[in-house]
Amino acid sequence: FKENRKDDIWLVDFYAPWCGHCKKLEPVWNEVGIEMKSMGSPVKVGKMDATSFSSIASEFGVRGYPTIKLLKGDLAYNYRGPRTKDDIIEFANRVAGPLIRPLPSQHMFEHVQKRHRVLFVYVGGESPLKEKYIEVASELIVYTYFFSASEDVLPEYVTLPEMPAVVVFKDGTYFVYDEYEDGDLSSWINRERFQGYLHVDGFTLYELGDTGKLLAIAVIDDKNSSVEHTRLKSIIQEVARDYRDHFHRDFQFGHMDGNDYINSLLMDDLTIPTIVVLNTSNQQYFLPDRHIENTEDMVQFINNILDGTAEAQGGDGLLQRIKRIIYDAKSTVMSVFKSSPLLGCFLFGLPLGVISIMCYGICTADTDGGVDEHEGIKKENGDRELTDEGSEEEQEEEKNGRYTELSDEELKQKDIMEKKKD
Repeated sequence: FKENRKDDIWLVDFYAPWCGHCKKLEPVWNEVGIEMKSMGSPVKVGKMDATSFSSIASEFGVRGYPTIKLLKGDLAYNYRGPRTKDDIIEFANRVAGPLIRPLPSQHMFEHVQKRHRVLFVYVGGESPLKEKYIEVASELIVYTYFFSASEDVLPEYVTLPEMPAVVVFKDGTYFVYDEYEDGDLSSWINRERFQGYLHVDGFTLYELGDTGKLLAIAVIDDKNSSVEHTRLKSIIQEVARDYRDHFHRDFQFGHMDGNDYINSLLMDDLTIPTIVVLNTSNQQYFLPDRHIENTEDMVQFINNILDGTAEAQGGDGLLQRIKRIIYDAKSTVMSVFKSSPLLGCFLFGLPLGVISIMCYGICTADTDGGVDEHEGIKKENGDRELTDEGSEEEQEEEKNGRYTELSDEELKQKDIMEKKKD
């Protein structure tokens, strides 16, 4: 592997034998290898036990299992997409090919546009912008394709304010990169690599966190065909379509099926259907202060967020972090008991029982020690009393002796008085 790595292109699954996710990926990975070989791809598919070859895994920065990487020359590209056969093969073919794919004709442009929902194209000749475009492509090709074309290849409806230019085609329209309004080219491409409206799941939500956009979503039940669920979804779709020129730089739109993931993110139970706006960069969220009846209400809600009049909830402050720790711990315990009550009783009941016995033993030991100490003090005081006053017999003898002494004196006084009389 070390000898041929730089000469060949490798798609490698770094796994651990004990990892459950790795075992789940194994049949999918076998299908990937078979199909890549049958299509004559130059990419070689393999897998490596990262626990047995830890030095190689460490060299490529493997920190979790499974980790999928495409190794091309001195570069290693991480795969972060869904672990399905088609997605993994599409990733391998994209990254293994050229960074910038030329579009020599209008026919080729139309063909590629039909295949890609989001299409980035550099238009023009050699320039500093093209060098920057190539640099960004080497970083972000793990997410999307990059093309180049001359101006006469583009559709007639496209008008460019200046040349050279970088254009993204999506949602039936196009947007031209403007350095002054859009900032860094890499950040702009990362923001625009998604369609304006998405079906959002946990993986997509994680990926959208890198865009810096606010995410306005309708949280609904896809299986529920009631008017309210359909209406909220339609409102979000209309705003994404009709107000794209106003909001596409700051907002991403979509819908999510079910509220389980949202509840864990917001640490609250949201009643569905509902609309929520997420700021995935700092874990803040916004809820409308009144019922969203139509598109105008949704636009007003978005404008309130942009001008700062809408109240932000959540965040990543200290109190929220503490709340997150407590919520995650509670969720973990509940999920364990829900999936396996016996395992939950063993994992949590046994330690609690041991701690209870220890506490009882400590409390009992303290009580007995207090009684013994009290009795010792009482005995010591009793001994001290006996030492100072003597025993009862000694006190009685002393009293009798005192009476005896007084009787002798009286006798002497009587003898003296009798002599005086005589």
